[in-house]
Amino acid sequence: MEITFHGVRGSIPSPGPDTVRYGGNTTCVGIRTDAGDVIILDGGSGIRQHGLDLLSELPVHCSIFITHTHWDHIQGLPFFTPLFIPGNKVDFYGAFDPVYMKDLKSILSQQMEYCYFPVRENELKADISYNTLREGQKIQVGSATVSCILLNHPVLNFGYLVEADGKRFFFTGDNEPPVNIYPEDDENYAEYQELMQEREKHVTNFIRGADLILADAQYTEAEYFKDKVGWGHGYYQSCIAMAERAEIPRLFITHHDPTRTDDQLDAIFADLQRDHSPDSSVEIALARELTKIKL
Repeated sequence: MEITFHGVRGSIPSPGPDTVRYGGNTTCVGIRTDAGDVIILDGGSGIRQHGLDLLSELPVHCSIFITHTHWDHIQGLPFFTPLFIPGNKVDFYGAFDPVYMKDLKSILSQQMEYCYFPVRENELKADISYNTLREGQKIQVGSATVSCILLNHPVLNFGYLVEADGKRFFFTGDNEPPVNIYPEDDENYAEYQELMQEREKHVTNFIRGADLILADAQYTEAEYFKDKVGWGHGYYQSCIAMAERAEIPRLFITHHDPTRTDDQLDAIFADLQRDHSPDSSVEIALARELTKIKL
């Protein structure tokens, strides 16, 4: 399968001369299997151009898996042109929001109400389906199998494992490493620590054997522990540790902070390479828009 990063920025699109090299579009990952099946992970602003590219092969049939419905992961969907064309088929997959009691269709439709957008969801012309996923559920998309696992974010967030053509690719969506909420001298500290370790083991076992992982690290370690704990995102070292625990050979880091310039990202990556253990089996890279990877 071939993987293309159409959006690698977090939170909000950040176009401009300082983000040209890494890209300013928010999260979107395109996957095409050797058999031609089209899978898209998230609908950030990067999905707009991806949709235009797909118009060269009408009718479009694609499956869009949403990690979660925060703006930067769905804000490009009203501009995904294949949704407007009769004869296309688009299958959406994602979680039910148990806090607000809304399914994926309700949430995506609301961002196309007249107060936000001039065309309503029920005016779209493609054949559209909405599918609610449960953790661990496996979906067959042509020659590919896509399965999901709950990760740590302020809203329900699925990480997706895509298996096709004898290869495995995992995308975290947004994910914060678990942090014990109790001080070490609190009577609840040990029990919470045990729960965290069990969850970490569960995630590690789920992604073990992947050939490539794309993981969220919006912050440096210093930024994270200064005032970003609980904001739902990882930091560079937490992503490397995740890949090392699961013995995944290649790691791409994404969801770059929107205030980060290309030069700052280059400097961060240089520090990571300098500090990366020569004994580590993980090859690390920062995700750039329109990077293509053949697995």
